[in-house]
Formats: sequence, C-alpha cells, structure tokens
Amino acid sequence: MSAPALATPATTDPALPYHHPVRVYWEDTDAGGVVFYANYLKFFERARTEWLRQRGVSQQHLKDSTGAMFVVTDTQVSYRRPARLDDLLDVTVQLVESGRASFVIQQQALCQGQLLTEGRIRIGCVDATTLRPRRIPEPVLAAMT
Repeated sequence: MSAPALATPATTDPALPYHHPVRVYWEDTDAGGVVFYANYLKFFERARTEWLRQRGVSQQHLKDSTGAMFVVTDTQVSYRRPARLDDLLDVTVQLVESGRASFVIQQQALCQGQLLTEGRIRIGCVDATTLRPRRIPEPVLAAMT
C-alpha cells in the first residue's frame, strides 16, 4: 500500500499569507556579504515546501502515491533591498491563482518588516516519470485552496 499524499493538515486560513523564517548564512552571500540574488529562489522554495507541508501535503508522498510532482514553470522576481549575513528573513507564501494543472504563488522576503524581494512563481504539476503536465490530484488542490 502506498503512502498518502496528504497528512493531517494544520489549521490554516488560505486567505492569509504563510510565513517562514530564514536565517542568512555565510554560504548565502557573495564576497560583499550580501545575499546572492539567485539564493532568494532557494528561500522561496523552502517556504513553499513548508507551506505545502503545513497544509498536509508531503511532496515525497505525493510523488510516491500519485506519480505527480511540482515543478517551477515561470518566475518573476524583483529585488528592492539587499539582505545581509545573519539577517533573519520572513519569507511569505500566498496562493493567488489556482488551476487544474498549475498554480501561482506570490512570495516576499522581508527583514524587520521591510520588503527586500518579491516574486510571482508559477508551479506546474507533472507526471514524475514523463515530466508531462497532469492535473493536480484533487485532495492536494483542496488542501491548497
């Protein structure tokens, strides 16, 4: 018997952004001690994974039990202010659009309430073997919205 794609979700209000703390480490910065621009995408990915987990969706179980997995299909990122070594960031996740085979997430990285970086990321659902688009399993879609 395969593992379920969904665990017991935490109580969440889908209308509110999810918040995930991220500490900036030495490895995240460039020679000037500023977060390297591509690392914001890693911070966003971590927050999205935890956002799904909070809603009871384990990506590994999703893949194992349904053969579906999520992939990033499009990103738009704006950089406003730099984050620096040892900053504690608040990375947010907000679902803004949901379809049968993809969804769009708005994300922000803030430090002490100041907006540093924001992005709009489209996530597609694909078959894990063929990487062809497929529908998001209904229980997963229901957990996200």
